[in-house]
Amino acid sequence: MVQAQFHRLQIAEVVAETDQAHSLVFALPDSLRDTFAYRPGQFLTLRVPVDGVPQQRCYSLSSAPEVDSALRVTIKRVQGGRVSNWVCDHLGTGDTVEVMPPAGVFTPPTLHGDFLLLAGGSGITPVLSIAKAALRHGRGTVTLVYANRDEQSVIFREALGELARRHPGRLRVIHWLDSVQGPPSQRQIEELVRSWSLAECFICGPGPFMDSAQAALQELGVPRGKLHVERFVSLPDRTPAPAQAAMPAVSTVATPVPVATMHGAALTVQLDGATHQVSVAPDETVLDAMQRAGVAAPNSCRAGLCGACMCQVMQGDVTLGENHVLDQADLDSGWTLACQARPASGDIHLKFPD
Repeated sequence: MVQAQFHRLQIAEVVAETDQAHSLVFALPDSLRDTFAYRPGQFLTLRVPVDGVPQQRCYSLSSAPEVDSALRVTIKRVQGGRVSNWVCDHLGTGDTVEVMPPAGVFTPPTLHGDFLLLAGGSGITPVLSIAKAALRHGRGTVTLVYANRDEQSVIFREALGELARRHPGRLRVIHWLDSVQGPPSQRQIEELVRSWSLAECFICGPGPFMDSAQAALQELGVPRGKLHVERFVSLPDRTPAPAQAAMPAVSTVATPVPVATMHGAALTVQLDGATHQVSVAPDETVLDAMQRAGVAAPNSCRAGLCGACMCQVMQGDVTLGENHVLDQADLDSGWTLACQARPASGDIHLKFPD
């Protein structure tokens, strides 16, 4: 069976971005450069020993491919954040960490064209990666609306200022401080971004900010295909512990559950330009079936939280267990999560994104 693999990476540098946020910069050996190739907006899954128990969390890459020379994730302390706070307190330069290769679908389909990026707090992390990549490799404009509690909470303040100075005709950065204006409402966001709502839109941040921003863009008529959202949801701890918000995902919805088949299914999978034929047992997830057959399907959390294994049902039916990634529009378009999908018809055809 092909399992998602962790690799030990050494921390080359720890950067204090604010009093509450740290970046880990990884030294990547040449032998792993292809394995850790990534797209702007993706994340890394880290496994760390908290109180002697291995815990996994996913952290967005704040570095951008072919822009930054090293992989960098940025982690913010959160109240009750068992793993995030442990990472900030215990990991330093020279330490090694178990890291899974990049994953995630919060990525631009192309770097050309205009971008509207809305970030709240540590949601700036994947958004910064997208902004840097678009400015380096694209030709359009980038508008960033960045909301924070106060001026001291602004992560990457100097980096954003430097980017704006280097790209004066293409990048505009709009800071929103709750300490000055209060949290942004849907109506305020609508008026703020109305002029740029025809761009490719990306939203990432805390729940209330995300809800207001997404509702604002929908009210402005942004098409579903141009609206990309990613929320923070935590992977479950191996042992009971306070919840913490550090995991990229999109949204939580109730999902319809068809009646499962009694005899399993014949599964056709389109992945990386190849077509695979796989048998799926009645109670087996399609991801487990693919891995059993030696098909290296993308995956990370295996808990319906990260979206790394998103794929589209082109034919047939599946049941969907845990889902904290796909909203109703995704489900209506046939998207599912391979790690949570089980057969509900005899023949199923899945297609993974190119």
